[in-house]
Amino acid sequence: MAWLILTLSGVLEAVWASALSRSQGFTRLVPSLIFVVAMVFSMAGLAFAMRDLPPGTSYTVWVGIGAVLTVAYAIVTGAESASLIKILLMLGIVACVIGLKLITH
Repeated sequence: MAWLILTLSGVLEAVWASALSRSQGFTRLVPSLIFVVAMVFSMAGLAFAMRDLPPGTSYTVWVGIGAVLTVAYAIVTGAESASLIKILLMLGIVACVIGLKLITH
């Protein structure tokens, strides 16, 4: 259950990071509200997962999921350009997250 919550929290990290970018310095209401709500739930999920998982592993997985999804969203929406090296590096992060899951008891 902790891994599922951690994964969902990582997804919410990408949501709040993307909303923060769209909030234009908290001058736009809807993205600012999405940022606050997603951030609270993301942090709460991370805290919940850390009750059963090592803190270093939890934080690394949370950040990795959030970072990869944030970049992927930016590429899909055209806010960021795609390149082969960027995709390969993102796949490297995904591989590391999977590796941490596999070695954590």
